[in-house]
Amino acid sequence: MNLASIIDPHPAERVAIISRSRPTTYGQLRDQVARLRGGLAGLGLRTGDRVGLICSNGRYFVDSYLALLGLGAVAVPLNPTSPAYELEHQLGAVGAVAVVVDTAASAHWAAVDRATVPSVGTVILTEPADGHPAHGTVDFDTLLTAEPLAAVDVEPDTLAVLMFTSGTAGAPQAAMLSHGNLLANIEQGRTPDGDIRPTDVVFGCLPLNHIFGLNVVLGLSLERGATVLLVQRFDPFTALESIRERGVTVIPGAPPMWVAFSHFDDAPADAFATVRLALTGAAKMPEGAMRRLDEHFGIRLAEGYGLTEASAAVTSSAGLPWRPGSVGKVLQGIEVRLVDEDGSDVVEGDAGEIWVRGPNVFQGYLDRPEQTARVLTADGWLRTGDVAVTDADGYLFLVDRAKDLIIVSGFNVYPAEVEEVLAQHPAVREVGVVGVPHPHTGEAVKAYVVADGQHGVDEETLIAWCADHLARYKCPSKVMFVDQLPRNAGGKLLRRELV
Repeated sequence: MNLASIIDPHPAERVAIISRSRPTTYGQLRDQVARLRGGLAGLGLRTGDRVGLICSNGRYFVDSYLALLGLGAVAVPLNPTSPAYELEHQLGAVGAVAVVVDTAASAHWAAVDRATVPSVGTVILTEPADGHPAHGTVDFDTLLTAEPLAAVDVEPDTLAVLMFTSGTAGAPQAAMLSHGNLLANIEQGRTPDGDIRPTDVVFGCLPLNHIFGLNVVLGLSLERGATVLLVQRFDPFTALESIRERGVTVIPGAPPMWVAFSHFDDAPADAFATVRLALTGAAKMPEGAMRRLDEHFGIRLAEGYGLTEASAAVTSSAGLPWRPGSVGKVLQGIEVRLVDEDGSDVVEGDAGEIWVRGPNVFQGYLDRPEQTARVLTADGWLRTGDVAVTDADGYLFLVDRAKDLIIVSGFNVYPAEVEEVLAQHPAVREVGVVGVPHPHTGEAVKAYVVADGQHGVDEETLIAWCADHLARYKCPSKVMFVDQLPRNAGGKLLRRELV
């Protein structure tokens, strides 16, 4: 078996990806990947070698990713907009022997001090460098002229990807995902009415260096034989043009993208007429924005829940009756428990930490046995750190991250609950809530708000709004107005940066 084989069964003439308006069929993609695999082998890359992918959403990423998997090497997707220091740290942490760098990341790569990552012996550039190439630099297109090389068979537990976690609760760590982990989650994504079909055109705006984009958008779509429209930068106006012109039928997106669409009042009501499936995840979706999308565009978002350590998806509401606020039901082949602080299952309706078990659960954090032991139990349960409740029908409702819990005078406050209330105010476009030290109550609630410029609002107004909807101890004692909130590549709020 090999994860790279997901592109093999599909008709040669069917379009697999569209990148920079250039379509690539499955037949062409298979040829490119096989030749690139031969070119990489010619450079001396072998099974187990770790290779950084510092690429934006495009064919260079897709070709490289599948070629590395087929070679038995390990792909290490990195954010192409990361500063040089972060790239140095991450490449050094995984011991990368080579990197693929596209033009979107060239400036950041140029600032990298190669002396800090001596393991990187080969740099593959997607466009030729000016003048004489530096030692160890290879042109990507030259590798595509190599003789095709067949993919190797690997065991299911063979390491396929090192994916750095989002860092929402601390410094990012490299999660070890095997061929079996990623394929299992692709298979678990088969739902009766919410699955991707071969005839679909999938909007690929989520970054491929994030697990949602890598294994849900790219992996699942290619396995089903669909077409992925790869998008490098999101802009609501341009996105709606592309959706209409390309006949996009499936749109997976993080909440910030959908929130932007929900505020696009000038967009025509039929802007999403071709779309049959609208998906969101990576962070809690504001219910107010979901209802605005339904009212204005007739789009009903199917929210799901997942995390890097579970190869992405754990639950989905795709194909289920619409219940705003719920992340749906657990996917087939995955076990989920809601657990209290003593490790016992909570009763229905009570909040508990989500524990996940299944073949999609990762192998641990690279070279971090203590951190791995904190999240993986001896019998295979993944402690997610996320808190949820379930109803009598089996629908899951996220409450918050256990690590983000704010304790005010001994009372628990979940930031997401406060954020949901603030997000319902017409003047609030985005909001992030954190706990801050307080001399009398231990902690206090502080909100960071991105205001809608069309409505005037001040701190007192928003605090009073909360007081009308929440218990007093849950209300923010301070509201700060900011231009934007810190988010990772997948759109998830980075609370630690607010703190």
